[in-house]
Amino acid sequence: PVAQATRYQRRVARRSRLSQNVVQLVFEALASTMSTQLKKGDRIALVGFGSFSVSARAVQTGRNPQTGKEIRIAAKNVVRFTAGADLSKKVN
Repeated sequence: PVAQATRYQRRVARRSRLSQNVVQLVFEALASTMSTQLKKGDRIALVGFGSFSVSARAVQTGRNPQTGKEIRIAAKNVVRFTAGADLSKKVN
C-alpha cells in the first residue's frame, strides 16, 4: 500500500518529537530544494538511503492500445532513484 505524505509526517513527528507543523515545513523545504537541484542537473546522494538523478529519455514510438495506431512519445527528463546499500539491506 502507498502511504500518503501526511502519514509519514505524523510518523516522523512522533519519532523525532517535533510538531507535525515543523515536520511538514521540513518535508516541503526538502521537496522544493531537491526539485530545484535536480532541475539544474545535480545528483543528490543521501548516504545510506540512496541517490536521485535526472536522465534524458529519448523520443519513443508507442502504440495506441485501442486503435493500434503508432504514436510519437516526446522526449523528456525523468527522475531516477537508486537505493543505497543500507536501504537495500533493510528491505531484504
